[in-house]
Amino acid sequence: MSGTEIRPFRIDVPQAELDDVADRLARTRWTDEIPGSGSTYGVPVGQVRAWADHWQHRFDWRALEARLNAYPQFTTEIDGQQIHFLHVRAPQPSGTALILTHGWPGSVVEYLDVISPLTAAGYDLVIPSLPGFGFSGPTTEAGWDVHRTARAWVELMHRLGYERYGAVGNDGGSMISPEVGRLDPEHVVGVHVTQLFSFPSGDPAELADLTADEQAAIEHLQWFWENLGAFNVMLSQSPQTVAHALADSPAGLLGWNGQLLVGLDDDFVVANAAVYWFTRTTGSSVRFYREMAHSTTHPSGPTTVPTALAGSTNDFLSIRRFVDRDHANVVRWNVYDTPGHYAAHQAPDVLAGDVVEFFAGL
Repeated sequence: MSGTEIRPFRIDVPQAELDDVADRLARTRWTDEIPGSGSTYGVPVGQVRAWADHWQHRFDWRALEARLNAYPQFTTEIDGQQIHFLHVRAPQPSGTALILTHGWPGSVVEYLDVISPLTAAGYDLVIPSLPGFGFSGPTTEAGWDVHRTARAWVELMHRLGYERYGAVGNDGGSMISPEVGRLDPEHVVGVHVTQLFSFPSGDPAELADLTADEQAAIEHLQWFWENLGAFNVMLSQSPQTVAHALADSPAGLLGWNGQLLVGLDDDFVVANAAVYWFTRTTGSSVRFYREMAHSTTHPSGPTTVPTALAGSTNDFLSIRRFVDRDHANVVRWNVYDTPGHYAAHQAPDVLAGDVVEFFAGL
């Protein structure tokens, strides 16, 4: 078997696995909470109960499995790690392919609603599961950070024979996609992301003349860190500690992963959690944060590939002055009044339209 072999893949979770998770959900030992505390202490019991009830009684894994299996899927080994990906070809290719990258606690499910409009517009799509996430399976060694993943994506696109392609990303994918462009500027025609994670460097001069909008963005970031940032600290320091609970309790997994999915439809929340559960990647996925925090790869200088932002007013707000410091060729900057962080699911027509306009103009 060749180390570069691309193998067809099909999802088929044994019925015993579905029966087991239903039994675990039915036997959940729920925690207590202070009456009337709402989300003051974190994700409320009532919210997790609702997700668990949806998983147990209404969520249809077989329907999701069939939807995923309707698209060609493959696995290949890159740098010692199995990589799973959907590879959907356009009926009339435009000559440009796109690699779409999710983050945590998302999965390839995040991009299902944009497959049709993007392929109809002529783009072949490659949608991989991050190393250690979903159907790529657990990582087996340390070091799978943003940069190593980007190198793997470059190899994947070359292995598939693409000479001209774009990198599209959300969340962690918004970190990985610009690095794909940095590593392969001869072939990457553009980078399109929903966030550009550029922050103040610590130099007080950078904050001396902020506009009102920029100050508001800084304050929102500060609020997020002080109120919702505990997961980042925990996963950057001791992901294995929480992984024991996540691997053993589907309700625990819903509570932990769901803290960043509150407000989305129950089916989407449960679908993403179920992908982690059935692939046993609840622990390896959260290691990604520690790999990022302890990465020894620190590229110097800004990226130079044409870059586009399609942000949301209800998400992390990118700040242009810091972005321009890190990315020298930002050619498109749109912020839409869309629901939130998961644009490919929450506003697929808006995101697909922005992607098509950007790459058509390159």
